[in-house]
Amino acid sequence: MTRCLRAIRWLLPGLVVKRWMVTSGLGLLLALVGVAIWADLRPIYWSIELLFWLLGAIATFLPRSVTGPLVLLLGAGLLLWGQSRSFGSVQQALAPDKDTVLVDALRAKSKLNRGPNIVAIGGGTGLSSLLSGLKSYSSRITAIVTVADDGGSSGILRRELGVQPPGDIRNCLAALSTEAPLLTRLFQYRFSSGSGLEGHSFGNLFLSALTAITGNLETAITASSRVLAVQGQVVPATNADVRLWAELENGQRIEGESVIGQAPSPIVRIGCYPDKPPALPRALEAISNADLILLGPGSLYTSLLPNLLVPELVDAIQKSTAPKLYICNLMTQPGETDGLDVAGHVRAIEAQLASFGISKRIFTSILAQDEIYPSPLVDYYKVRGADPVICDKRELNSKGYKVILAPLQGRRPTPTLRHDPRSLALAIMRFYKRYKKEF
Repeated sequence: MTRCLRAIRWLLPGLVVKRWMVTSGLGLLLALVGVAIWADLRPIYWSIELLFWLLGAIATFLPRSVTGPLVLLLGAGLLLWGQSRSFGSVQQALAPDKDTVLVDALRAKSKLNRGPNIVAIGGGTGLSSLLSGLKSYSSRITAIVTVADDGGSSGILRRELGVQPPGDIRNCLAALSTEAPLLTRLFQYRFSSGSGLEGHSFGNLFLSALTAITGNLETAITASSRVLAVQGQVVPATNADVRLWAELENGQRIEGESVIGQAPSPIVRIGCYPDKPPALPRALEAISNADLILLGPGSLYTSLLPNLLVPELVDAIQKSTAPKLYICNLMTQPGETDGLDVAGHVRAIEAQLASFGISKRIFTSILAQDEIYPSPLVDYYKVRGADPVICDKRELNSKGYKVILAPLQGRRPTPTLRHDPRSLALAIMRFYKRYKKEF
């Protein structure tokens, strides 16, 4: 019974299989007709005589009301059985160790290929969490990632090898990977000992080595994407060696992404060296073709705003007619966004855009966490200087923003206050579907 149902699923729409089956059958029929014409039509006469003889012989034993349906069922059964065995052989050759049935894999692939063209802009763990949820809805995803990181393994490789920081890019590649979990775990593996290796992840070393071999990070990412069977593409925001700086409320100016994340005073504005770095053509092309543009979640001043320091990216986002959604963090970050509510995050984004002379709002839709109720976990975060990011929906609505509140942390209790990939992706896709209905 299971085999029959599986065979019938091949006939469902969307697989782009039936048309080629019909084409193959038509080709076989034409080939036979060609042979028959070449042989002066005699095989056709013989075939017709044989067919009439068979029909007469069958009708002698059984009436037509029984013979017709019986022969029809026999032919359909042989067709389904033959096709299922053929596709089973193909699956065994292509993926002998995978449990997914080929028809189910093709249906899932077809659904993902019809998904929206999504551009997600950001960096850090927030972007990788977002991507791991979105890949269940579309295979046309472009992650535009900041390359301003100068701490940890990425910072060491950047200083010692002169490569762009690979850490955030590695996380995004792993999040979009469809390859075996073991290979993804290998890419994320971090050495815990070893002189010179301790603290480095295998993926960072792999990307750095490929960058040295191929000559640039973009080509290294493309090669890594093939290894990990990445669903979509990961693109650096710029190929320049970017270094961040920030001006603080107390008048102090600090430099370096890792230092800005621990600023001793509220941040007034940020910038970078070199000023106005160029964008990669692939990033601009992705934005121009986007059906949906997302900013966040992620560290406001060290993961999100650095992408908006690239003027060409900002210009492309502004020109795009796709819906644009800002995804706010769940909690404030000590030393970076202390005391900021959702409106404060939005004001920081608008101030950054204003530095390029853009007074018109780009991100007019906001996705934020609905109320986070008191709990021991919230108290734990508060002790460490992080508070829930409060959203005054009425205030933002009065200023012309469209605010969507959703349980982005997920319904189930978790050991951390972070975005749940599935809940976040579901809220985003609901926003996109509502937008399509309205426009």
